[in-house]
Amino acid sequence: MSMSDELVDREEELVSSATGRPLTKRGEATRRRLLEAAELVFAEQGYHEASIVKITERAGIGLGTFYLYFDSKQAVFEALVLDLNRRVRHSMSEAMEGASGRLEAERAGFAGFFRFTAEHPALYRVVREAEFVSPEVLRMHYTRIVEGYEAGLRAAQTAGDVDPLLDPAVAAWALMGMGELIGMRFLLWERDADGKPPAQLDPAVFAGMTRFIDNALAPRAGGKDA
Repeated sequence: MSMSDELVDREEELVSSATGRPLTKRGEATRRRLLEAAELVFAEQGYHEASIVKITERAGIGLGTFYLYFDSKQAVFEALVLDLNRRVRHSMSEAMEGASGRLEAERAGFAGFFRFTAEHPALYRVVREAEFVSPEVLRMHYTRIVEGYEAGLRAAQTAGDVDPLLDPAVAAWALMGMGELIGMRFLLWERDADGKPPAQLDPAVFAGMTRFIDNALAPRAGGKDA
């Protein structure tokens, strides 16, 4: 498995959560429009203020059509969490492709993560609301990232790229938490003089974060007994 493969799983065949039937290409396009609209509505108004009517109006799709794809507001919310999860992992995977070592892969993967979150700030609000709306889906969001991440760190330890004394599971959760909070502070909360969020993470912040990661992961002199 390549370093980029660790963050990607096979996309399951898309089916309607309302009918259980596989979607046609046209159906997939309609479902995508509903998810894109849901992303905007949930980000702007939050789960409780959002409604199916607001989502279908934003998508330009009839209310009745919504129920061919999702049977409730919670169903489209949960589908959105998993869709954002798949897309952020894909962004990280693409960025990591061709990295020559684990530390380079970490830098590239986080660059992909921050590019995605700058374009899709809804990821933060939707994921945090999932803690209360659908805790099982929240757990799935994080574990889908960490499971592959942990495997990649283990492989890097075997290859000698990462400190062999680190616990891969603890390191994976710590790195994921770092990326999420750095993004929250310096992308989600940051505003310029006109009140606009940044289009990308400040390079100085990124450099400081990656230096921290390099220091944390790099093998120590003396090997396993250091």
